Amino acid sequence: MSGLALAMFVGLFAWGQQIVGYDDPHGKVQLALLATFSFGLLIGYRANH
Repeated sequence: MSGLALAMFVGLFAWGQQIVGYDDPHGKVQLALLATFSFGLLIGYRANH
């Protein structure tokens, strides 16, 4: 499951503008994706320990 999440994150982070079609001239959507993924990793790690 974590491999699928990582693949989806990389795909959206790298090619999200072409796939989804959002307009992100200042990089705020990419920053939100990075923050969401990081928080998900942190919460997933803390839930397992």
